[in-house]
Amino acid sequence: MAGTEGTGHGKIILLGEHAVVFGRPALAAAIPRGCRAEATFAAENRLSVSPWGVHVRADQAEPEPDRELLRRAFAEVCQRLPEGSRALCVEAVMEIPGGAGLGGSAALSVAAIRACHAALGVSASDDEVIALSLAWERVFHGNPSGIDSAMATRGGLALYRRGEPLAPVSAGGALALVVANSGEHGSTHAMVASVGRQHARDPIKTDQIFDAIAAVVQNGKTAIEAGEHARLGQLMDLNQTLLNTLMLSTSTLEAMCQAARAAGALGAKLTGGGGGGCMIALGRDAAHAEVIAEGLRTRGHDAFVVEVT
Repeated sequence: MAGTEGTGHGKIILLGEHAVVFGRPALAAAIPRGCRAEATFAAENRLSVSPWGVHVRADQAEPEPDRELLRRAFAEVCQRLPEGSRALCVEAVMEIPGGAGLGGSAALSVAAIRACHAALGVSASDDEVIALSLAWERVFHGNPSGIDSAMATRGGLALYRRGEPLAPVSAGGALALVVANSGEHGSTHAMVASVGRQHARDPIKTDQIFDAIAAVVQNGKTAIEAGEHARLGQLMDLNQTLLNTLMLSTSTLEAMCQAARAAGALGAKLTGGGGGGCMIALGRDAAHAEVIAEGLRTRGHDAFVVEVT
């Protein structure tokens, strides 16, 4: 990697999304796809993102709402760079779709932050990168759990609880996972806000759901460590049912999960914020996962296989 480049991991949440915002644990895994960025000195701070074809300047407001959020997030990072730093042009290449539950925003932020630090000759710890990424993420998501920023920075397979460092998890065997995009844009900000409103209206009911999800996560951790993939798949299905009670799935995501199970998947669920975005399915092995992925492709969905160890 060149001296002015930075990378950020994409991620999937195996178990525990949304409950993690309310202090429960979640299981997450980094994926090989993410974001790459390079920073060079320039006349003003600006960011370009391909293949989106997006170009923003930190000091110039954008009329289009999504681009304005990106500009504001980038400006937050620029303001937190060492005082007196020279202006930078950051060119980023996204390898995962945005709004798909794969942590694209956090991957972009971490890649951009690391590229800026590299160009400026700044040595920053992972904790410092995560803090900067969270400043970026708050612009997009309002009340992010922090799991995306932590996974984009550190990678690996880990148990996460808000406000605590990642706890690495050792897998008893490689997890062959299919990641498939519904093609529906899911807004994490909107979904987090929706769950927040449900919690405000009926905290007892929603806390019971969150506690049930937390139990699924803890059982999932032991299943992963023991290499008990069939049990993990059952827990994924249970987690999906619980997320459905919070109105986070869609008819498309449900149909994709059913198609994966019909192809023999050990379990399937949405991953990330929901309301669209991606789902994941657990195969018996990599070859079986590819069969599941091909079935989803025939239904018109972009799907790929990752192995998590």
